[in-house]
Amino acid sequence: MLATLQSSTLVGVDAIPITVEVDVSSGLPGYNVVGMAAPSVKEGSVRIRGALVAVGHDVPLSKVTVNLAPADVRKPGAAFDLPIAIGVLLADEVFKVNVFEGFIVLGELGLDGSIRSIRGALAAALMARDRGLRGVVVPRSSAQEAAVVEGIDVIAVEHIAEVIGMLSGEHAMLPTVAQPRSSEQRYAVDMSELRGQGMARAAMEIAVAGGHNILLSGPPGIGKTMLARRVPTILPAMTHDEALTTTKVHSAAGVSRGVLVEQRPFRAPHHTVSSAALLGGGSVPRPGEISLAHNGVLFLDELAEFQRTTIEALRQPLEDREITIGRIGGTVTLPASFLLVASANPCPCGWFDSGVRECTCSAFAIERYRSRMSGPLLDRMDLQVFVRPISLKQMRDATPAEPSAAIRDRVMRARARQQARLARWGLHCNAEMPANVQRETCVLPAAAEKALAKVVSTRGMVTARSVDRLIRVARTIADLAEQPDIDDGCIFEASAYRALEAATGAAGAPAVYDVSNANSSAANQAAAGPSAGQGA
Repeated sequence: MLATLQSSTLVGVDAIPITVEVDVSSGLPGYNVVGMAAPSVKEGSVRIRGALVAVGHDVPLSKVTVNLAPADVRKPGAAFDLPIAIGVLLADEVFKVNVFEGFIVLGELGLDGSIRSIRGALAAALMARDRGLRGVVVPRSSAQEAAVVEGIDVIAVEHIAEVIGMLSGEHAMLPTVAQPRSSEQRYAVDMSELRGQGMARAAMEIAVAGGHNILLSGPPGIGKTMLARRVPTILPAMTHDEALTTTKVHSAAGVSRGVLVEQRPFRAPHHTVSSAALLGGGSVPRPGEISLAHNGVLFLDELAEFQRTTIEALRQPLEDREITIGRIGGTVTLPASFLLVASANPCPCGWFDSGVRECTCSAFAIERYRSRMSGPLLDRMDLQVFVRPISLKQMRDATPAEPSAAIRDRVMRARARQQARLARWGLHCNAEMPANVQRETCVLPAAAEKALAKVVSTRGMVTARSVDRLIRVARTIADLAEQPDIDDGCIFEASAYRALEAATGAAGAPAVYDVSNANSSAANQAAAGPSAGQGA
């Protein structure tokens, strides 16, 4: 007899339907799996037999053939254990009625009959909804992740005995109820803990408000990492769609906790990370760190210590906000829309132009160290800030700085203005604007055009990308200041945040406009607080 069930497998972060056909026929006893199954699927025969024996059943002493269709798609993983086990029982006529008709069935079996968590439960649930199926049958540990999808039933099972009870009619198929989303974002850190660094704080607020990439440079131990780790606390809360997309990526990568991801991810890979681990890849492509940071923050600490080929590969994802990985078996496109926050020392010893210690590096060593960060990569960093040491008095000041909640409120108001302006193009923040949208939404008055010309001629900014990104940052500064237009002050302030070489005191560097002397926006002055001049 032939039994048929529906299942799925992951291609990138999306699920595609797989039909599981199980045939039990007369002939020499054997167990064969066809349909481009990975070794982990074929080894499932041992797990399936052990699980069935644990509940008083067994794989029949007949010719058992399992076909996974379509046959031209590779099927990795152990999530086919449960549908194959159910198919064996139905094909052997132990049970007459397939109560799982119209359900996507997924689950890895243990030898004791337990059903273990699987990757991609949310992706399977989304596919079931889109295809008009009844729902999904998944391990209980993955049920909450899938239950956030509305319009389908999510049946949670913990042991194969429960599945057999449903087949026999002894157990009801009760759908899982999704837990309500938390309305409160809780973080263990807060921006109020950071003392001084008015310019760096203001730059970070601009970066978050507009979705701009930012590079912090400066001596070690002055708060670059501390500031970067507090970026998620000033980001707006994720929307439901963003939470679904983020959870789908985490589930596909196998790092999901089985529930909806409600806080924006913060990924900080070590500088020894490989290109495949950062970008994604493998014989069966899986999401890398940039995809795990989707809708969140990717923090690259000590940027110059990363392998150059690794960080140079970030150029395309930074522009396209997705990464395409090609392998012999096919090509997958993974989401990669993240806020890049990077930090670096100004030289190998870290004390160049610090005013604290004397730099011991030769000019050649400094040049070689900085050359690890190529010009095209730095050109994609919208804000480049040199973070200077703070005084002992500022460090020991007991007065808390501005908290994350107050900064987040300004960021959310600025984001709301951007979304209202960019809604008809389907964009969310200024950093996402392509050239045609930027020309339409960032028209510069005469004074701003004159300021831009002065900045370009003085700074030697010759690339179209650097000019476009400066204008986008200026647009974000105007949004934070609640200004309808970009004025000359916004242009000058934006240029001050693209002056890393000049700020570090490099020989022969072009002049830079001091943000404290520029016509800074009121929002940034508020963000900087009483120590705004420090570090500028």
